[in-house]
Amino acid sequence: MRYFIKLAYKGTNYHGWQSQPDANSVQETLNKALSILLRTEIEVLGAGRTDSGVHAKQMYAHFDLETAIEVAPLIHRLNSFLPKDIVVFDIIKVADEAHARFDATRRTYEYHIHTFKDAFENDGSWLHQAKLDLNQMNQACQILFKHHDFECFSKTHSDVRTFNCVIFEAHWQQHGNNIVFTISADRFLRNMVRAIVGTMINIGLGKITLADFEKIIESKDRSQAGFSVPAHGLYLTRIEYEYLS
Repeated sequence: MRYFIKLAYKGTNYHGWQSQPDANSVQETLNKALSILLRTEIEVLGAGRTDSGVHAKQMYAHFDLETAIEVAPLIHRLNSFLPKDIVVFDIIKVADEAHARFDATRRTYEYHIHTFKDAFENDGSWLHQAKLDLNQMNQACQILFKHHDFECFSKTHSDVRTFNCVIFEAHWQQHGNNIVFTISADRFLRNMVRAIVGTMINIGLGKITLADFEKIIESKDRSQAGFSVPAHGLYLTRIEYEYLS
């Protein structure tokens, strides 16, 4: 039987989602907890990979088990057992062929910036005090919708078959001293959101124009795009499936 697990985590203390040698990861932490509580070796497969320091307000993963689960008691035991920066919301029985990664139809990220020093924001938002032209940055978002190949925003030497992504939503909003960039797509390349944000910061500062931004995308060259903003301001906020509400 296959189960989806719905969870969230603060990424500050983890070297990303994916298990790796000699590094603390969310995937490995979840594997160990489930294996101990279910008394069998469990390997969860996530809907995607978040980088070191990146947070997830909503993540899905799947795992297989030969026996049925009493969901409510297991959720309670998991949340008691897991560290305080990982929380499980639900465990859902799905079809045997359901796949947390390949079946996801839409993913949404947010990048958080604060514009004035804040003692409570340091782990989850990037301090950037220079004034930004959000109108120009939102115009740049419209340019993203015209394109599908985003190799210029991908981490170099990434092992992917295609750099094509369909972007459904992208916009900047400011509330007081807080600025949030929201972007949704069918898939994302490694480092893509952080590179888009860094490049748009350069637009907001007047360092590059909207025409430059389009040329960067058309170049398919990572060295032409802007810097990658720090990981701690990035959140995976939503993953959507046709068969889950």
